[in-house]
Amino acid sequence: MNGYGAHVAERQRRVEAALSSTGHGALVLHAGHEVCYFRDDQHVPFRTSAHFAHWTPLSGPEHLLIVRPGERPLLLHHAPRDYWYEHAPLGAPAWAEHFDIREGASRAELAALVPPLTRAVLVGPDPSLAGPLGLPPAAVNDPGLLARLDWDRSFKTEYEVGRIEAAARRAGRAHHAARAAFAGGADELRIHQAYLGALEGTDDELPYPGIVALDEKGAFLHYRARRRGVRGRVLLIDSGATEAGYACDITRTWTTDDADPRFVALAEGLDRAQRALVAMVAPGVEFAELHHAAHRAVADLLVEAGILLVSVEAAIDRGLTRPFLPHGLGHLLGLQVHDVAGRQGASQGGEVAPPDGHPHLRTTRTLEPGMVTTIEPGLYFIEMLLAPLRSGPDRDAIDWGLIDALAPHGGIRIEDDVLVTTDGGRDLTRHTIDAPIRCGR
Repeated sequence: MNGYGAHVAERQRRVEAALSSTGHGALVLHAGHEVCYFRDDQHVPFRTSAHFAHWTPLSGPEHLLIVRPGERPLLLHHAPRDYWYEHAPLGAPAWAEHFDIREGASRAELAALVPPLTRAVLVGPDPSLAGPLGLPPAAVNDPGLLARLDWDRSFKTEYEVGRIEAAARRAGRAHHAARAAFAGGADELRIHQAYLGALEGTDDELPYPGIVALDEKGAFLHYRARRRGVRGRVLLIDSGATEAGYACDITRTWTTDDADPRFVALAEGLDRAQRALVAMVAPGVEFAELHHAAHRAVADLLVEAGILLVSVEAAIDRGLTRPFLPHGLGHLLGLQVHDVAGRQGASQGGEVAPPDGHPHLRTTRTLEPGMVTTIEPGLYFIEMLLAPLRSGPDRDAIDWGLIDALAPHGGIRIEDDVLVTTDGGRDLTRHTIDAPIRCGR
């Protein structure tokens, strides 16, 4: 919990400024509520509202946090009386000393504990809660206030960076276990199980559904299957971990001795390029410029490999790298894997559009100290995107025989999480798993 007290104090300071600038007198944060699948009595796995989690690691639905200028935050802890499910008592966690805490067993009991509020606004996923709290419907999720809260989440405190680093240490151990399982001939299911075993977690505890893709399946950017009985020459694994609600997001690509040496060379080249892109992270750098640098690096690799038969400049000008790298270079990271405000123009709102031809770039901000971003260049052989080139005006710019030889290997992605510091960037994840691309067998 290092730095947690300072983190709460910073949250209080920033919320008071946001309330003052938007004309509100108090903020009510709702942790969220459980919902069932359509026409079913089974609950969708619950995930705490990120704006509530920004203040406290308390898990579970229905909790309320009330923030008023000049007053200690009031936490209304939902403690249901229930014999169907176990509800652990709050106890005395270290973070609790920073709040006034009261308990209620239902929404009605919690609402009765809410003190009189002036010009309060509710932030959360359930607008129907406004009525029981005595708030008008218009006092729910005010866009101006949400813009400021989202913007503030871009800048991580020491406590938040520490949670991301703790998550990265756990994920690093799990990635090593997955790599070893792959080298030993495991299939996708068993590689995933090795990851979870080293993480000592379950699928529901992952910050996002992990990707474990062997060979050609690595060309599906969000591959979700867990094939049994299939060994591979290439593993693309994109999986993270959480700590106190904060996520890390790490991707590695590993190869065996059976992989085509030309594909292995591309993977090793992309790994070097990714490290160079990480080294470019610094305050004042526009993320779109990093994204363009990633495309140039991919063009260099494709030309050097003989896949593209034109110059690097011609490849960039003609957009020939886009089918090989169809996604953005990265995204902001924090309580959400794709954290908020990546395209936000200012604290008051607005949007900075992605560059022409790159609609999937999630971050268009200028980097500032305290931001945490992923850096994840990729290089894929996706037939759906390559097919138009086979018969288009640029068909002679590509060695299709080489494409067909390498396509069964799928794709490559290398991803780390980087903190923007006052004078550069600090990679929060590379040191947790920095092993050679080739892993034997």
